[in-house]
Amino acid sequence: MAKPDEKSFPDHFGRSVRALSDYMGIGLQIAVSFAFFVLAGYWADGRFGTSPLLLLAGVVLGMVGMSLVLMKVVRKANKKNR
Repeated sequence: MAKPDEKSFPDHFGRSVRALSDYMGIGLQIAVSFAFFVLAGYWADGRFGTSPLLLLAGVVLGMVGMSLVLMKVVRKANKKNR
């Protein structure tokens, strides 16, 4: 006969995997939003010869993008808690 803890293991494991995937998705969104703008600024600097102005603009825009993603996640978490 199975112990009560053994029966609840799949349930706890499933919830843990879902929570982990949510956090990994958030990390990926933040990394991609930052990398996109930095790489776009780097490419534009090479194309137009404005080094390092557009790269720096890309860094700033990437930080703004990361902040927006983070604010979206925080708002979503606050709605769940209410």
